[in-house]
Amino acid sequence: MGDRLVPGDTAPDFTLPDDTGSQVTLSDLRGRRVIVYFYPAAMTPGCTTQACDFSESLDSLTRDGYTVLGISPDSPSRLATFRERDHLTIPLLADEDRSVMNAWGAYGEKKLYGKTVEGVIRSTVVVDESGTVSHAFYNVKATGHVAKLRRDLGIE
Repeated sequence: MGDRLVPGDTAPDFTLPDDTGSQVTLSDLRGRRVIVYFYPAAMTPGCTTQACDFSESLDSLTRDGYTVLGISPDSPSRLATFRERDHLTIPLLADEDRSVMNAWGAYGEKKLYGKTVEGVIRSTVVVDESGTVSHAFYNVKATGHVAKLRRDLGIE
């Protein structure tokens, strides 16, 4: 498990395939603020709630200068099914080997139904225009997280 990121850290760069197979590179987004969120699995109840919340908030987030990227260990084809099924508008990226999750501290030990397991830690990291972490949230709840994030970022 990688160390968790904290404000002031340089966000580790990555290139991952999206649900269409196109490559998305974080450093290509310099000059924009980027919300990178990690979720355990496409098409599960909590992850669907969170992805729909981000999709519903995308217009206001974009208007405030944010790009949103959702990352899971799912394959691009599974992510494409997820996007279609739930009419998602945010880019979904596949980190099948979990290397990005490890580098960002979003994979490791977590509590699940009272047991300690290894897996994806539901996390959200906000990266500023220069590639520096401005906010980092780990072990977030799927329900209500986007609304809390919007408040923390001062977005109406």
